[in-house]
Amino acid sequence: MRFLTFRQGWQHGLAVSDADGTLHGALAHEPGFPGPLAGLLALGPEALGAAGRRLLECRTLSEQDITVLPPLPAPPKIICVGLNYLDHSREGGFEPPSFPTLFARFPTSLAGHRSPLVRPRVSKQLDYEGELVAVIGRGGRHIEKAAALEHVAGYSIFNDGSVRDYQMRTPQWTAGKNFDGTGGFGPWLVTADELPPGARGLKLRTRLAGQLVQSASTADLIFDVATLIALISEVLTFEPGDVLVTGTPAGVGAARKPKLFMKPGDVCEVEIERIGTLVNPVIDEVS
Repeated sequence: MRFLTFRQGWQHGLAVSDADGTLHGALAHEPGFPGPLAGLLALGPEALGAAGRRLLECRTLSEQDITVLPPLPAPPKIICVGLNYLDHSREGGFEPPSFPTLFARFPTSLAGHRSPLVRPRVSKQLDYEGELVAVIGRGGRHIEKAAALEHVAGYSIFNDGSVRDYQMRTPQWTAGKNFDGTGGFGPWLVTADELPPGARGLKLRTRLAGQLVQSASTADLIFDVATLIALISEVLTFEPGDVLVTGTPAGVGAARKPKLFMKPGDVCEVEIERIGTLVNPVIDEVS
């Protein structure tokens, strides 16, 4: 199933797409609303499936009449992986890592599908990074790799908008990765049963202002989804609703000659085969 979190007026809602691509959903105060996606994930896959079937019986929606939110607007954790494609490591002058390069994002940095990515007033170096997202459905610690994919509820898309000059000011990347409104996330949560195990072998493409700037396959990840979950769970306890952003391939703007950064008026699109397309216009921060 394909779940969409949205807002209409001041109310939040949840929707699903039927086989023809029509949206069906309900707002929090309407009959048929099964609860927010985060709560459904915590209840397990059976509850998620039942919620989807219930939503298919709700009213139809037009994307033009709603604001699409990140699938999980306030996840417990947003864990991002850097340098997880060999070609991207090399274009940045880094040795391929022997252990995942991890950093955190915070919910205030997120932007939904068709919401703007915000170039901050203190920098003109807002870069794009198209990435696959795995969303945790079942938590745990010290998860074995062989069982790791059983902990994934579904997959989505991320644009890890990076303010490069701030990112590179220190050895830690937290500042450059957490400016408000720089992380596009969505539009869909596609349940794991609709995709190959680990969402492996899907085409990933990023386009900026209509120009193809990244093209890769999720089969090229250095650490695949199962490996990431196993290794990261050595460190911390995964919780339902945690968001794992798996890394970007080569082609980022900072590695180009001349450099290519997102600017107001641009539209950035990240497409992953069988998951969808995340679209975000770019604007300047309002003083």
